[in-house]
Amino acid sequence: MHNYSMRGRVVDPSSTGVDPGVKQYSGYLDDDKNDKHLFFWFFESRSKPENDPVILWLNGGPGCSSMIGLFTSLGPSLIDKNTGSFKRNQWSWNNNASVLFIDQPVNVGYSYSKTNSTTNTLTAGKDIYALLTLFFQKFPQYSKQDFHIAGESYAGHYVPAFAKEILSRKPTERNINLKSIMIGNGIIDPLTQYKYYQPMACGEGGYPSVLEPSDCKVMKNETEKCISMISNCQKNKNATECNETEGFCNGATMGHLGGKDGRNLYDIRQQCDTPGVTCDVQDIGIQKYLNKASFLKAIGAQGNAWDVCNMDVHALFSKSGDWMQPFHESIPGILEQIPVLIYAGDADFICNWLGNKAWTEALPWKGKNDYNEAPMKPFKTKSGKEVGQTKNSSGLTFTRIYKAGHAAPADQPEAAFTMLTAWLASVKSVRNTRDSANFKFGISEQHQYYS
Repeated sequence: MHNYSMRGRVVDPSSTGVDPGVKQYSGYLDDDKNDKHLFFWFFESRSKPENDPVILWLNGGPGCSSMIGLFTSLGPSLIDKNTGSFKRNQWSWNNNASVLFIDQPVNVGYSYSKTNSTTNTLTAGKDIYALLTLFFQKFPQYSKQDFHIAGESYAGHYVPAFAKEILSRKPTERNINLKSIMIGNGIIDPLTQYKYYQPMACGEGGYPSVLEPSDCKVMKNETEKCISMISNCQKNKNATECNETEGFCNGATMGHLGGKDGRNLYDIRQQCDTPGVTCDVQDIGIQKYLNKASFLKAIGAQGNAWDVCNMDVHALFSKSGDWMQPFHESIPGILEQIPVLIYAGDADFICNWLGNKAWTEALPWKGKNDYNEAPMKPFKTKSGKEVGQTKNSSGLTFTRIYKAGHAAPADQPEAAFTMLTAWLASVKSVRNTRDSANFKFGISEQHQYYS
């Protein structure tokens, strides 16, 4: 850890307009030897920060800023694209938990480096472990609480890898009290998930087909070739081969919707104003605000101009072959120690719920049979409204959220918060999360989801 240091400040909410009255810290993890500087922004729980859990939130990309989640989805204040100002989020995840947002890897969001870059998930995990270790050293008042890692999209790579990095250390050798992981609409097991783009596009995911039958047939044939290429990529572990596989497979699947028909890859119910894979991601209305000099000064951000996603970082990860790697292989070992929640908005195409449900059922682990036999049950808010379905066994949970796209907490904030609250309560209720057989998610009639 001698290569790392941390600098930070107390953020004055009156200078940013973000969640007034809540204690906040922002700053950087500095690896000066390698010229790597990772930005973080921490918000205390609105409820009981001395007791409430701490959640790390990560957006994906690869190359996209976690400020997306903060300001458009689950953070304490959301940007109003019409007025350009912040509004309080009543369903913020810091209602009952402290939340840490990190821009990673370097050169994403407010994080920066002039001479270095990160090209793969495993390397990024080393930096995250260092940052978390230093964070809890600097703020020991949060180190004893339950800690959870959550993220969406390409964080389906990040979250298992980062959890594995933490859990590889003995509890007595670390100050990170990791108790669960949560992944929303993630890309985790490409070999399984790429089989489900064609069914999702062609009417098997709960929404009408968005392709003509002839296009569905073409897409099915191309998918078969894609799956063969992914299998070879993972077997041979050749970066060039895996990069070529990513290019072919994404064209064979996402290209039919985003490129050809202008369908929103992040919400199959919607058409894009301008066809393309980046539909509805770049235009989120916060770039101008997050680059204001007064705002940067208030949070101590520096380095490159803030942008939603850094496509150079994206390209580096692709070139290294990272995209097609099987990060689900870490999940069985993680389940030996902590429970895992996989959730998905059911209107997302790019990391759709069919593929996410399928990989959890294909996962080879000791609880596979019991998990696969578990039925999907409704889950409801306190008012009794059914907002999704869920299944659980032996610490692994899958939840489908109705009428939500890629960012479920943005599209269905009450449902996502309801899910989160029940999950945190369920994890807390288990005295020893290593005994996964005793873990029960809050779905019974006696313990419904609540908000």
